Amino acid sequence: MNVLVLFEQSGIVRDAFIRRGHYAISCDLAPCKNGGPHIQGDALGHAWEWDFYDLVIAHPPCTHMAVSGNRYWANTPERQQAADLIWYLWNIPVNRLCIENPVGQINSYLPEMPKPQYIQPWQFGHNASKKTGLWKRNLPDLWPTKLILRERYANQTPSGQNKLGPSPQRSLLRSLTYQGVADAMADQWGGLK
Repeated sequence: MNVLVLFEQSGIVRDAFIRRGHYAISCDLAPCKNGGPHIQGDALGHAWEWDFYDLVIAHPPCTHMAVSGNRYWANTPERQQAADLIWYLWNIPVNRLCIENPVGQINSYLPEMPKPQYIQPWQFGHNASKKTGLWKRNLPDLWPTKLILRERYANQTPSGQNKLGPSPQRSLLRSLTYQGVADAMADQWGGLK
């Protein structure tokens, strides 16, 4: 399978597919933190040969679309630009596509989009909570691989992603895909024909 992972500088999802024998490459404005096959540049500025890819997984910036930013970004041009980007991604002419983003306003701005599947890291072996939406085309739901029992109303996570204070690295650290989720994507979607 040929896999393109857009807006990923960590290489976590890309490398999960590579470890399972797939051709995978990541693309982001920033260099990849872990080396590996990576295109540094504007994902939208490349003349992609979309028919080469069997699967595109996109992690577009969530700052302007996330519910957590409603008090700052509701009804702003920045939010509309973020929605336009997501609509562009949704219309990439590939058979299988996943757009990953936290709980946000995607379906409010883009009612044509399917309803997302919501997953949590604790469903994939991580003692953490980070409700994440997957807007999928021609992909099955991800099934939990290793449930971690958690307190029902625990708000803070041991991972610290929602405890991070302001810093230049905060956005990157909060955006990292949990390894168990990346492995589930590679295991469950990598075998599709």
